[in-house]
Amino acid sequence: MCRTLFNIGPVGIHTYGLMLAIAFFAGLWYIKRRHEVERLPFDKMLNVAYILIFCGVIGGRLGYVLLHLTEFSADPFSAINPFQGGRFGIAGLNLYGGVLLALAAVWIYLRIKKLPWLAVFDMLAPVVGLGIGLGRIGCFLNGCCFGTPSNLPWAITFPEGSIPDYIFPHQALHPAQLYSSLYGFLLFIFLHNFLKRKRFDGQVVAIYLMVEALFRYSIEYVRYYETEMRFSFLGMDPTWNQVVSIMLFALGLIFYLKAPRIMYRTSEVAQKP
Repeated sequence: MCRTLFNIGPVGIHTYGLMLAIAFFAGLWYIKRRHEVERLPFDKMLNVAYILIFCGVIGGRLGYVLLHLTEFSADPFSAINPFQGGRFGIAGLNLYGGVLLALAAVWIYLRIKKLPWLAVFDMLAPVVGLGIGLGRIGCFLNGCCFGTPSNLPWAITFPEGSIPDYIFPHQALHPAQLYSSLYGFLLFIFLHNFLKRKRFDGQVVAIYLMVEALFRYSIEYVRYYETEMRFSFLGMDPTWNQVVSIMLFALGLIFYLKAPRIMYRTSEVAQKP
């Protein structure tokens, strides 16, 4: 665990923010490599990359705040104030909040520019996997998004004074962040290779949504959550992320079934004089 690499005066260079920056530039590199193969204009794809990171951060923060309203009830401004406790930065992002807002904003942009949004989403799907792989390393170094107690040989004990140690004093925990990081890299490799042999536009992003939903639903069982992140339903206590996962799986299934028809209708319109 290493939250801060070094300080430049009063400003600390945090490992979490650094890994997010690396993930952004890695995604940009991937888009640059693939845009010609997918026959997509790079200037428009560059705008898409900016929309992804900008709306991803805003959506991630909004999602975190909505799920932790009591944390900001005394000082609502702290939800957006980057200068707190003598430090610069905003702690607390929700992955699904960022993904959902970013995808919605990109979809609107692509529709305005009349670009093939299903093909673009397919190209972006591996980028999301790469971002998860790199971003969760940042979570691990930051000490957030940690797991529950475990007796497995690879369980990890976080240093004294860290949030994981405060919640589970001197206990070995599932390295949930590293599970997610490994999943992200494997997802990137799988989707990148599948992108080369997809049968229709929308197939890759549909598979991503369903695989992501299954993984995220499963990882929640070994990841720590506050009580307010869970609710009772039919004798169960799922997390909000598990509920979103179910919706993502349904959305992916709809994409998989409907995308070929969307392409067919689009081609018919394009052929009309």
